[in-house]
Amino acid sequence: MTFPSRQLFVCFLVSILGLVSTTRSKSANASVPGCPTPALERFQRHKVASFETLESIAQRYNLTPTTIIGMNPDLRNRTVAVGSEILIPPYDGIVVEVPRGQTWREVAAKYKIRADALFEVNGCEKDPRVVFVPQGNLSRSRPVSDSTTPSTPVKLTGYPLPQIATVALPYGWQINPSTSEVFFHSGVDLQAAVGTPVQAIAPGTVVFAGNQGTYGNLVIINHAGKLQSRYAHLENIKVSIGQQIKQQDEIGTVGTTGKPTSTQPHLHFEIRSSSDLGWVAKDPNQYIQR
Repeated sequence: MTFPSRQLFVCFLVSILGLVSTTRSKSANASVPGCPTPALERFQRHKVASFETLESIAQRYNLTPTTIIGMNPDLRNRTVAVGSEILIPPYDGIVVEVPRGQTWREVAAKYKIRADALFEVNGCEKDPRVVFVPQGNLSRSRPVSDSTTPSTPVKLTGYPLPQIATVALPYGWQINPSTSEVFFHSGVDLQAAVGTPVQAIAPGTVVFAGNQGTYGNLVIINHAGKLQSRYAHLENIKVSIGQQIKQQDEIGTVGTTGKPTSTQPHLHFEIRSSSDLGWVAKDPNQYIQR
């Protein structure tokens, strides 16, 4: 989209950031609990200090100068005035207005970004008017990799239930069986009777153990390889934050707490991978052993 003046663009950007914050604070269903905080809510205002330059500010926030200029058109001459305030996004990217009726997949295809990454980085909203499109290697379709992250998925060797279970709802884009709405399912629902033991799929450290909105009773375990497993809708929790867990340790039991997607008792299980976009959901079938 284009704007007839720099002032209009700045007003537009500031207004949409305020609109997003206000709208989301009034709507409990604006995002799916467990998704990262929307990028548009993570903008900061930086007050320029003496001796700071556009390049030094960009380096401080691990951004490119081009990204900062894009959010602050008055900086097109690459000079920053001491005492002025500039908008700082959480990472490299652009803000775009979404045409009515355009889907997440269409937006993702247009900007050559993974649809799941775009969906999660914007708080898992169903019909956004304005979105933040991350740019750079982390947003592309190929797997994120660096010197400490293997190019192939780290294989976890466990399974979250004592026996292989029927999949009630798989990972990925699905149709909600209750509302018939299309949504992104960040994990896999494994059918199991209430009270069935839930076990850790691999050694790790418990980083969350408690109630978390629609997740209900939730346990989150961090593993090696920058991976994380999540176990939701538990009837009860048998571990605590900071506890070191071994593979197959019982961490709780299957329940129906929170707001399960399916009416059948099940374990909602997720695998997430750490990246600059936060803990991004991955297909559990690529990581666990059955």
